[in-house]
Amino acid sequence: MMPDKLRILGIDPGTRYTGVAIIDRYGNQLKHVYSSTIVTVKEKNLEEKLFQIYNGLKAVIDEFKPTAAGIERIFHSVNVHSSLILGHARGVAMLAVRSQNIELREFAPTEVKSAVVGVGRAGKDQVAAMVRILLNLDRQKKMREDESDALAIAICFANTLDYQNYKSAT
Repeated sequence: MMPDKLRILGIDPGTRYTGVAIIDRYGNQLKHVYSSTIVTVKEKNLEEKLFQIYNGLKAVIDEFKPTAAGIERIFHSVNVHSSLILGHARGVAMLAVRSQNIELREFAPTEVKSAVVGVGRAGKDQVAAMVRILLNLDRQKKMREDESDALAIAICFANTLDYQNYKSAT
């Protein structure tokens, strides 16, 4: 049985910009609650960036109290060093979520695009446009790509929830 309201945290991890979003799901209705970007680009070293990501996520979790969270899986990159560094950001984000006993699910980029746009190879602009439509957001509102991606991850969680629950029940 699904709860009446589910508050979902979406995270698009990165060591320069980490997108963070909160949406509520009431039945099949989705509502935008909060979204922003944790900006660490000015930090001089990796440790400070990771610390800022952790603290930023903890502050969002403490304020909005999500009951579930989705995070983007690492895509295979040609640059191994970049993937390794991104892994650090994902690890810190996952720790911030799990330290609060919040259910965490991982989604591949193609899974997110497919759940939001209907096409796994959709472009970033298509994802952003559908996020605005699905959450009834003002088209004039400035939104960073990372923020839009975090919203898409939260929407993906919400849209795949019934299917995943059904699948695990069979």
